[in-house]
Amino acid sequence: MKLTDEEFLRIVGYIKNNYGIDLSKKRLLIEGRLNFTVTDNGYSCYNDYLDDIFKESSGAAYNHFISKLTTNHTYFMRESAHFDFLVNTVLPEIESTVKDRDVRIWSAGCSFGNEPYNLAMCIDEYFGERKAKWDLKILATDISSKALLSAKNGVFKAEDLNDIPKHWLTKYFIKLPDNQYKICDTIRKEVVFKYFNLMDEFSHKKPFDLILCRNVMIYFDTPTRETLIKKFYDATKQGGYFFIGHAESITKNTGFKVIKPAIYKK
Repeated sequence: MKLTDEEFLRIVGYIKNNYGIDLSKKRLLIEGRLNFTVTDNGYSCYNDYLDDIFKESSGAAYNHFISKLTTNHTYFMRESAHFDFLVNTVLPEIESTVKDRDVRIWSAGCSFGNEPYNLAMCIDEYFGERKAKWDLKILATDISSKALLSAKNGVFKAEDLNDIPKHWLTKYFIKLPDNQYKICDTIRKEVVFKYFNLMDEFSHKKPFDLILCRNVMIYFDTPTRETLIKKFYDATKQGGYFFIGHAESITKNTGFKVIKPAIYKK
């Protein structure tokens, strides 16, 4: 089923206004991800489908719609230089400067949980037995309820783990039937998953020592991206770090100092 121009603009406008994501050049993606849902549920056009799911802006059908259009590809050890920098620079700085041992880390746009779990494993490796004296929980947020549910379950296919250090497989995962692995409780309890729309106002008790928003802002237009970066800057602790994707960039007048490609410091 083909999108009419009116239906395409309606979807693009709704996603942009509510979630900041620019799908204006993603017509084929929208059709590819929604076509089966629309036809399988007996709708004769996209507008009828949209009328129904927008009535309440909640529920399974609406969440499915948002997940289809906003969930992106992710994997463990993505842009591995970031994790090297975390272990070799960020965590030693945190250990030497955070006197109350209350560390704030935010994985914004966490998708299926690969990134925050990856962070938690790096932190566990670095601190070892010293970790018991620290609060190192990671906040992980996304706008896809489907992705968050999967992330909370913490179950991954064997091929999803090809890039992690080999000893992590036995140290941090429990083998399940059907060639699947589940994150162990030691790591699972270190990540707090929550729904959060980055277009909403940020509300945080303390600024963050580290914020990661990687490969998310590439879907935003320039004004939306600049507004969001300002919000991230305000939410970052003085001396704290901000990681973005290597395919992304931020303007020079944000207040962040460039440390390495895709790594910034306040």
